[in-house]
Amino acid sequence: MSTTGTFSFPNPVNEISARLVAVGVVGMAALTIAFDLEWLTLVLAYGFVARVLAGPRFSPLGQLVTRGITPALPFEPKLVPGPPKRFAQLIGAIFTVTVAVLTYGFDQFGVAQVLLGVLLVPAGLEAFVGFCIGCQIFGVLMRAGVVPDDVCEACNDIWSRRPDRTAAAT
Repeated sequence: MSTTGTFSFPNPVNEISARLVAVGVVGMAALTIAFDLEWLTLVLAYGFVARVLAGPRFSPLGQLVTRGITPALPFEPKLVPGPPKRFAQLIGAIFTVTVAVLTYGFDQFGVAQVLLGVLLVPAGLEAFVGFCIGCQIFGVLMRAGVVPDDVCEACNDIWSRRPDRTAAAT
């Protein structure tokens, strides 16, 4: 995986690890909602912010997945471009920081739980189906010219690539 500096994001990213992190997010968000665990809003927010800033480097969930779980699995890595995954983490960070601020800044945990319920949809799709809504939005923004092509050279032709070419292209 290519990274430069402490606050960098890996590129490419192992999609298996990304999906496993999403499983962890689904679990924590569901527990937060089901058992009124306000403190988990801070854990979720920290995790997303840490992953946006530095990939799995400062994220306990990211470390557990990339250093422990993924290497123990019998699957070959499935490499995908990093910038769309980072964008997806940014969306998650915006959601979860908002959830934490609602919970601790405005004493609105009920509203925060509703937002976490909304977050369960994209996190669940990533975790269990392999469909990254944030990545799709990133692609739309690239096609619209909002995100410059040089942000993700590998993304320019991502939709027409075959899976076996993904690893070779990165």
